[in-house]
Amino acid sequence: MGDRLFKPQDAHKLDDPERQIWLPVAEVIRALALRSGMSVADIGAGTGYFAIPIARSVGVEGKVYAVDLQPAMLAKLREKLTEPDAPRNIELVQGEASKTTLSSRCADVVFIANVWHELENPTTALQEVARILAPGGVLALLDWRADMISPPGPPSDHRLPTADVLQFLVKSGWTADEPVVVGRYSYFITARPPKTEVADSTSD
Repeated sequence: MGDRLFKPQDAHKLDDPERQIWLPVAEVIRALALRSGMSVADIGAGTGYFAIPIARSVGVEGKVYAVDLQPAMLAKLREKLTEPDAPRNIELVQGEASKTTLSSRCADVVFIANVWHELENPTTALQEVARILAPGGVLALLDWRADMISPPGPPSDHRLPTADVLQFLVKSGWTADEPVVVGRYSYFITARPPKTEVADSTSD
């Protein structure tokens, strides 16, 4: 991921109240079409901007795997989860999109928010998503639109055109829905993996 990786010292930006204006969590939750009892893998969970409300949406019978590569991010999320009203159905996992360390077929939804443009090997990441998705599960991809100027978000040359991301998914054999705009600066795509058998094992 190199220089595209979001830095822990900028973590305060993730919880900036202004973010709720241009990327409303409620709008993303609606797009995810969550139901009580679902299991969700939030890849690149950061400080829990999405993971915490997702956990509340799936209810006590649901589960959220908050996956992040950076221990500093997980530490900030862990601190939030000590608050009295924090949900108790979040499991913190150190991992990355291409190697989550999660069990196969463990997630009804794999949610990747503002991470796709950082990936050095999206093919490997997509294979990992297919491995951890439960039968009938979906990938939900949220990222920065390339036709919008920063700030906020990464530099324009780090962003990927929505059409290119959609084309990549389709060429990889995935069935993808048409992208929709979420908030002011983001696109949202849901996709389903090819109908192939996935080994029921844990990633090494």
